[in-house]
Amino acid sequence: MPKFPMASPLVSAMGGNPYSALAHRLATFDGRTFPLHVGDTWMEPAVGTRQEDIRVADHPGVHKYVSPQGYRPLLEAIAARVASRTGVKTTWENVLVTAGGTGGLGAVAGAMLSPGDEVLIAAPHWPLIAGIVRIFHGKPVRVPLDQCADEGQVIQAFEARRTERTVAAYLNTPNNPTGVVYPREWIQAVVNWSEQHGLWLWSDEVYEDYVYEGVHTYVRPLAPERTISAFSFSKAYGMAGNRVGYIVAPRDVIRHVLKVSTHTFYSAPTSSQVAALRALGPAGDAWVAEAFDKYRTLGRMAADTLGVSRPQGSTFLFLDVASRLDARGVPGMLEDLVSRGLLIAPGGSFGDYPTHVRVCFTCAPPEVVEEGVHVLADYLSR
Repeated sequence: MPKFPMASPLVSAMGGNPYSALAHRLATFDGRTFPLHVGDTWMEPAVGTRQEDIRVADHPGVHKYVSPQGYRPLLEAIAARVASRTGVKTTWENVLVTAGGTGGLGAVAGAMLSPGDEVLIAAPHWPLIAGIVRIFHGKPVRVPLDQCADEGQVIQAFEARRTERTVAAYLNTPNNPTGVVYPREWIQAVVNWSEQHGLWLWSDEVYEDYVYEGVHTYVRPLAPERTISAFSFSKAYGMAGNRVGYIVAPRDVIRHVLKVSTHTFYSAPTSSQVAALRALGPAGDAWVAEAFDKYRTLGRMAADTLGVSRPQGSTFLFLDVASRLDARGVPGMLEDLVSRGLLIAPGGSFGDYPTHVRVCFTCAPPEVVEEGVHVLADYLSR
C-alpha cells in the first residue's frame, strides 16, 4: 500500500491528458491556433437554456441540492423522451442524472465491477472508458472492430477475448473516435451473444442525435433487462461545461448505481439540470437541428480535404497516418503539428492504434476548423 508521499500505483501508472500532452504549448504559441483535439463544440447552448437564463426568481432554491437521483421534472422528461425514442416503457425510476456521461459511466463501473472483473470494450473507443474501468479495479479488454466486415467477425472478436472474468461488453455508437455508426446487425449479434454468456451491455449513445448516414440502433429495446445506456447533454446540446448526463437502466440497477454516484459527485449541478430540462423543449430541438446541419457540413469538408471516408455520425475523423510517419512516430508528428499551431489527439488513446490520429471537426469555429484541417492536409501531403 502506498504511503506518504506516494499515490496509488494504479493511478500513478495512468497517463495524463489522453487528448493531448502538448495542449499547454498553445498558450504561448505566437500565431493562429487550431485546437482540434477535444470533443466539444464552438456553439453556445440555445437561448433560454444557458446558465445566464437560470434566474433565482424563476427557480427558487436553484443553488441548493436536489435529490441525488436528479431533479424530478428532469427525470420525468428524460423518461418520456427515452420511451418515445426507443419504444421501451421507461419511468423516472429507470433514470439517474449524472455529472456528465463520464460521471454516469464511472458510477456504473463502481456499481457493477468487483476487483479483477473484465469489461470487453469495442475499439477504437472513447479514451476515458478504459481508465474508468481501471479506477474501479476492473480490467479493460479491447476488442478491435475496425477490421470487421460483418457481424460474424464481430462476434468472433468478442468471443476470442471473453474469459470467466468477463462481466460486460461496452459499445459506443455513433462512435468516438471513428465516426462509424454500427449496423443494427452488429448490435443485435452482440446482444444475442451477451445473453448466451450472461453479460451486461454498457451502451454509450451520447452522439445519438448526430447520425449523418444510416440509422442509430438503440441497444435497450433489444435487451432492456441487461442494458445500461449512457447519454449526455454535453454532446446533444452543447452543454459540456454544465456536467449533466444520464443513465437509463433497470430500476434495480439504478438503485445500485445511485449509491456510487451519491458517494462520488452526490448530484449533478442543480442549475445545470434546470437548463437541461429547458433543452428538452422546442429551443433544444431547434438547436440540435442547426448543429446537425453545421456538423455534417464540417465533417464532410474535413473528410474530403483529408481524403478519407465521410463520417457516418459523431464529430470525429480517425486517420491512419502510418505512411506519413518518420522514426519518431505519431509523437513526432504531433510535435511538428503543434509547431504549426495545430493540436489533434493521438490514436493510442483510443486503443492499440499507434499510427492513427483523431480530429474533432466541431470544437472550434468553422473557419478555424477548416484552416486547421488544411494545415493537417498540407503536412500529410509532404
